[in-house]
Amino acid sequence: MAYDFETIIDRTSKNSVKWTLMKRMTGLDDLIPLWVADMDFTAPPEVVDALKERAAHPIYGYTVPTEGYHNGLINWMDKRHGWSGVEKEWILYTPGVVAGFSIAIQAYSQPGDKVVIQPPVYYPFKRQILGTGRQVVENPLKIVDGYYEMDFEDLADKIDDRTKMIILCSPHNPVSRVWKREELEKLVEICEEKDILIISDEIHNDLILGEIKHTPTATISEGALQRTVTLVAPSKTFNLAGLTNANAIIPNKKLREAFRSQASKGSGHGNIFGMVAQDAAYNKGEAWLEELLTYLRGNLKYLKEFIDEKIPGLKLYPLEGTYLAWVDCTSLGMNDEELNEFMLKKAKLWLDEGTLFGTGGSMFMRINLACPRSLLKRALVNLETAVNELP
Repeated sequence: MAYDFETIIDRTSKNSVKWTLMKRMTGLDDLIPLWVADMDFTAPPEVVDALKERAAHPIYGYTVPTEGYHNGLINWMDKRHGWSGVEKEWILYTPGVVAGFSIAIQAYSQPGDKVVIQPPVYYPFKRQILGTGRQVVENPLKIVDGYYEMDFEDLADKIDDRTKMIILCSPHNPVSRVWKREELEKLVEICEEKDILIISDEIHNDLILGEIKHTPTATISEGALQRTVTLVAPSKTFNLAGLTNANAIIPNKKLREAFRSQASKGSGHGNIFGMVAQDAAYNKGEAWLEELLTYLRGNLKYLKEFIDEKIPGLKLYPLEGTYLAWVDCTSLGMNDEELNEFMLKKAKLWLDEGTLFGTGGSMFMRINLACPRSLLKRALVNLETAVNELP
């Protein structure tokens, strides 16, 4: 391997949410944190070098994106995801994907309108909907033969005249599904029939660990292209979340101008270092990503084998996309509060409890696998020991 994913790097002195806030947020200081979705890997050296070069210039005033910022993303979407023909004018800056769907909610609906989500799902979806005075409509995922699927019949039944959009998580966080093309086709068909917009959060689009290829929702049909706002960022792919840089790809001019107008009520200026990092990542970071995916697949294999052999009562759901494992802990015989206490105080693991993700999350834990394997091994030994000590 040309890149190093094995070295454990101390982040406690650098105000890391995952590491530095441990004592303040949990009351404990001896945990292995595998919760929030950032990686314990260095960013690609090509990105680090580009940031150092820009930082060496001592003026950090208002700055516009480079040509490489847009062209890199356009070429990346074509090469990695088969979305050819993305135009520069379709791409709007947003300071993160969460900000992107918050802007979209406000741009395309009014207080009291309804927005669909598919829980268990990334919890800022619900928070942003409620925080902007809209109503949440839940279309829960269903488990069929141990596999998560969309419930299309339920979705169609719940959409009414006040329903303006669905926020789609693709790939899905936390259940780690990569939606098949035929699933997206059915979703688009319903959205076209019911005339609702699709806000497609595709921030994990590059992190594909299984066999299913990620399909951008907007590429399903011309109808999908005209009613989809696609949110993407280099932040999860290249571990750049602290640089607050994301993109809304909006082919429909009317939707694009509405988004731009709403965004202008906040800040329309990009982050200098976020823009530099995106340019370098999409133009020079592909080799690093390929090695990262190989390493993450190795971590997933280790996790599967460890659970199967040593903690077989736990159920790991298929991890097709993201680096976030979704584990059913029902067999431990606890309620949700007890399960969280067990993980923190007995297993010494700081994980994301499933209840954060809403309906369907009870008795689950989400485990971040984007760490050096030695750290993952320590975490799993902790968990095995704690489970074996249960009465």
